[in-house]
Amino acid sequence: MDLFAKIEKNGNWRMSQEAKAAGAYPYFHELRSGQDTVVDMEGRRTIMLGSNNYLGLTSHPKVKAAGIAALEKYGSGCSGSRFLNGTLDIHAQLERELADFLHKDDAVTFGTGFQSNLGILGTIASLGDYILCDKENHASIYDGCKLSYAKMVRYEHSDMADLEKRLKAVPETAGALIVTDGVFSMSGDICNLPEIVALAKKYGARVMVDDAHGLGVLGKTGRGTAEYFGLEDEVDILMGTFSKSLASIGGYMAAREDVVEFVRLNSRPFIFSASMTPAAVCCARAALEILRGEPQRVARLAELSAYMRRKLKEEGADIIESQTPIIPIYTYENDKTFLACRLLLERGVYVNPVIAPAAPAGQCLLRTSYVATLTEELLDEAAAKIGEVLRIVNG
Repeated sequence: MDLFAKIEKNGNWRMSQEAKAAGAYPYFHELRSGQDTVVDMEGRRTIMLGSNNYLGLTSHPKVKAAGIAALEKYGSGCSGSRFLNGTLDIHAQLERELADFLHKDDAVTFGTGFQSNLGILGTIASLGDYILCDKENHASIYDGCKLSYAKMVRYEHSDMADLEKRLKAVPETAGALIVTDGVFSMSGDICNLPEIVALAKKYGARVMVDDAHGLGVLGKTGRGTAEYFGLEDEVDILMGTFSKSLASIGGYMAAREDVVEFVRLNSRPFIFSASMTPAAVCCARAALEILRGEPQRVARLAELSAYMRRKLKEEGADIIESQTPIIPIYTYENDKTFLACRLLLERGVYVNPVIAPAAPAGQCLLRTSYVATLTEELLDEAAAKIGEVLRIVNG
């Protein structure tokens, strides 16, 4: 059998070609400007409602200046693994600053957020252990579970009764880790961390929170989901990314000192990957410094998100309720989702299409997300256009 036969059988390639020919392909649109509230997308002024740049720091002068200075001092890359020649003083400084901000003993950084979950889960858990995984966790968590050789047990999304049922079935001789997104990336809802922590204590499990969409979004100072619930001392492992609120690229783990050192010395995705580039490190450090000094950005983000929820409801949009800057709008069907994205882009508004398997069949979405540097005027404009398009799509 030809190795490539699966490509034709799968059908994705053909469907993408047909969608492109019909002008309905919703992916890989090219930006001609940096990430901002308003961007140049393929020559069109476009309000950006599809970015994870939650604090609006990708275009902040201090962040850009930090990246330029790092490039001039350290060059474009490290040409090696952190384990050998690729550790710069700025890597260690960023890790200390993260640990201090997150109220943990230590932290370790990875090249991407996806790699972070591979590196953490594939090292902390192993054959004979159990990982209890929320069904709506990020794909990188699922792949990290596979890499670990631990037994992955999925529980229904945010269903604490189901989680307890699964925990009861874990052998007393096995290690157990409950891993959950802090803020779920598609729906924008927040995990039930108080109940997760309580169950972990009851059954002797450890807790890991992927706070990629929680850092800079939740908590009085933006420390994320654990701060939001007042449970920072109860979460064993915090994972996050620099590609969202911290305006860079990369990821991290923050935990107890011995746990972090164990990962440093044993994580294959960490040991056998080149380290974060100097510019990425210094941009993340600058963004973290801004977050620490300007917690009002977190409050402003919440204010704008609540404002947009009200506007979308006034326009008749069927939204998923949440307390985060992720506001999904139901479109239900694939065709309606793609049509809505195309019509919105023609009107100068970018949103993300979410279809199966990222959303359950028949529950397709327009995923909108918001940035602290947006204005009410831009949100008014975008909401009116979303309402117009939804009325067209829904007939």
